[in-house]
Amino acid sequence: MKRLLFIILLTLTTSVFSQKSINNYKYVIVPTKFDFLKSTDQYKTSSLTKFLFNKHGFKAFLANEKLPKDLAENRCLAIIADVKSNSGMFTTKNFIELKDCSNNILFTSIEGKSKIKEYKRAYHEAIKRAFKSVQKLNYKYLPEIKENVDVMTNAPAIVKTPEVVVGSKPVEVKKTENVLYAQPITNGFQLVNTKPEVVFQVLKTNLKDVFVIKDKNGVIYKSGSSWIAEYNLEGAKKTETYQIKF
Repeated sequence: MKRLLFIILLTLTTSVFSQKSINNYKYVIVPTKFDFLKSTDQYKTSSLTKFLFNKHGFKAFLANEKLPKDLAENRCLAIIADVKSNSGMFTTKNFIELKDCSNNILFTSIEGKSKIKEYKRAYHEAIKRAFKSVQKLNYKYLPEIKENVDVMTNAPAIVKTPEVVVGSKPVEVKKTENVLYAQPITNGFQLVNTKPEVVFQVLKTNLKDVFVIKDKNGVIYKSGSSWIAEYNLEGAKKTETYQIKF
């Protein structure tokens, strides 16, 4: 019986997380420079992308703008809207990728095409056409926490089962600040302590002061003068604060 209840609860929880969608993200961050371009906001491509998201109900910011307090403290509240290029000699082709803070791709748009020869007009036309499939998502912000509460409310008998509650793992938060030293590696850094031993290997993203923690399903980002590491360890979410010397 205990095992059966645990399996039912696990199934419900897995179902909730598998249904996580674009609607569960509060913000959109648009890189100030896309990989296929040579300079920041070249041809106003980043500005256009931000405009399109805001026009259709999202709260979008360029990566170098001042961010809302909750987003500045937790970059995982936002999806990253990256524009990619498949352009050929005679046709400009762009599509939009939406990724989470761990660089997982959540959505890829249709490919927008343009045969206009002038670069700015061509990119704008292609991006606007690609964005049509983003519009069809009918985005409306729905906090993920509220969705989890609703599911648990519909299954009170399972939630109240002592065996299941005992088996759950609490979130562990460490507020102590440790000093780590950054050593360059390919596409990122390894962070070592004073022993010395490698604590994390972190990989660069398109966002300033945000790194993916390699092999730990997490991120590390700057908040004020400190760095916050959020990752999973043996099924429990861990949040730790560090000072990092680059």
